[in-house]
Amino acid sequence: MAAGVGLLVIFLAWFAGPGLFGISNDAQGTTVQAEVVQPAPCAGGGATETVKFEYGGKPVESTLNGCGHGKGERLEVVVPEGGPGDAVSVHAAEAAAGASDARRPLGLALLVFSCFAGGMYVFLVLRGPRRLATA
Repeated sequence: MAAGVGLLVIFLAWFAGPGLFGISNDAQGTTVQAEVVQPAPCAGGGATETVKFEYGGKPVESTLNGCGHGKGERLEVVVPEGGPGDAVSVHAAEAAAGASDARRPLGLALLVFSCFAGGMYVFLVLRGPRRLATA
């Protein structure tokens, strides 16, 4: 019975999709090409750079949550939904949250191991204590 429930949980988790483990591949904005106007060194924490790009046919300057790029370097950034407004911050496209799909197989493997451990525990409880045979 416990093995059947464990297999059912694993089956349902597999078909629930990436959202079960907090993985979201949905783009949270528009990806555009940007050019670094004012680079920032990576020496301190919280470094931001200034980038310029075209959005909706208009040139826009914004801050980039990142550091270590050269002046004039081109990179892809994600502009948040709603478009650039005053003091909007963009981030590098390859640094988007949820870009790593390695979490799903790892989460599924941990789920399989936990179902196996639960099934073994139920088996041991139902089997009861063993008596050693005396010779």
